[in-house]
Amino acid sequence: MARRKKGRAIDGVVLLDKPYGGSSNRALQKVRRLLNAQKAGHTGSLDPLATGLLPICLGEATKLSAYLLSADKRYRVTADLRFETATGDIEGEPTEYSQVTPPESQVLADILSRFVGDSAQIPPMYSALKVDGKPLYAYARAGEYVERSPRPITVSECTLAAYEPARQTLTLDVAVSGGTYVRTLVEDIARAWGGRAHVSALRRTGVGSLVATNSMTSMADIERDCGGPDAAAALPAWLRPVSTMLAGWPTVLLEASEAERIGMGQTLGGYSSLADGAICLKSPQGQIIGLGQHKPPNGLAPLRLFSRPLD
Repeated sequence: MARRKKGRAIDGVVLLDKPYGGSSNRALQKVRRLLNAQKAGHTGSLDPLATGLLPICLGEATKLSAYLLSADKRYRVTADLRFETATGDIEGEPTEYSQVTPPESQVLADILSRFVGDSAQIPPMYSALKVDGKPLYAYARAGEYVERSPRPITVSECTLAAYEPARQTLTLDVAVSGGTYVRTLVEDIARAWGGRAHVSALRRTGVGSLVATNSMTSMADIERDCGGPDAAAALPAWLRPVSTMLAGWPTVLLEASEAERIGMGQTLGGYSSLADGAICLKSPQGQIIGLGQHKPPNGLAPLRLFSRPLD
């Protein structure tokens, strides 16, 4: 007899404004516990010092987590231009101090423009990237050095939000491909003028099509709304539908017979003009039944299906 899962079967996403300090997993587990949800997952870790958008997927929405892990991200990052640290941020010990003054604004603007586009980046030693099954930060904490190969990245935006050369700080708005290390980007930018820098503040403002305007929910609000007498029955307004995660995705509205065949794992013909990548599949009633993908030359195949149609 199958064991019954504990908690509520809740489907949706919480756009958490992750607080400073503590891991992303700790924030995830706290939200899951407060909502008494059966299943939860997030769409990419933030460092403990980082704040901002951490989408927490609940129930069937966890099936979409992997597709946002590799999505583009947006950040506002503040850099201290006085020195580098072992970790690339304020939590590490200084390793190398700047020997030059920060550049003039126009020179800085020219430097920033050179970082926009495709390039390669060497992951930092203090990162969760695994080598031989062991995260790089574990080697670093043990005083071991590991050779890392450059990885392709894309910086689609790198604009100056604030610059105070007298105080040796600058703030950037950046949009980068998934897997880009902003700490390393900050170090590379400073080294481009012969300086040194580390991240002093980092806030994520976007994940894929999810943009943090006024849509995020604080942990304090979640604690408040989940602590009342009606919390066990009601679902809060900040619990967004699964469709929130798929805004802007290519979408196919299926006919009833097509939805039934897709649900049985069959490939549909007559879809020659589909884009590559995951495609949102909707029932004739407009509910999301899962994700599909183009199967050359003219097929639409199921990729990841939900156990039930969702809004």
